[in-house]
Amino acid sequence: MSNQIVNRVANSILKTIDLEELYPQGTRVAFDIAPWLQEGIILREKNFREAVSNHPWEQYKNNFVSIHCSTDSIIPAWAFMLIATKLTPHAQKTVIGSQEVLETILFTEVLNMLDLSSYKDTPVIIKGCANKPIPPAAYGMLISKLQPIAKSIMYGEACSSVPLYKR
Repeated sequence: MSNQIVNRVANSILKTIDLEELYPQGTRVAFDIAPWLQEGIILREKNFREAVSNHPWEQYKNNFVSIHCSTDSIIPAWAFMLIATKLTPHAQKTVIGSQEVLETILFTEVLNMLDLSSYKDTPVIIKGCANKPIPPAAYGMLISKLQPIAKSIMYGEACSSVPLYKR
């Protein structure tokens, strides 16, 4: 009998997916329209359009921008759309919604292009504890893509994973 320590994790066929490695690189900007509202709540079309016309949109070049309103105002859809028309030529991606909506859309695009064929019939662990803002929806999308092909799916780290699915 050998007293040699064997690293069973290193020798296993277990494959790890780290969503943090798939995180799209680029600056995120939350564009709040509240400052362009009268008293932060009332949209006056003439004033709003003037503010949109005078804003330096080039500063968002290659950024990922989410357009939202931080106040509890009822804003017509055209107002968000007008801003989107100004951002689209400059920003790498423009979405109407929160930062989480932006991250979800970015991850949807990344996961739709991801080739998962190497995970067929293998145990997979989805790494947890990300330092970047991975939206919960990204984990759900990944599960729906992995479950039909993986032998098993776990979450966490190899030394302390939570089983989620086993075929």
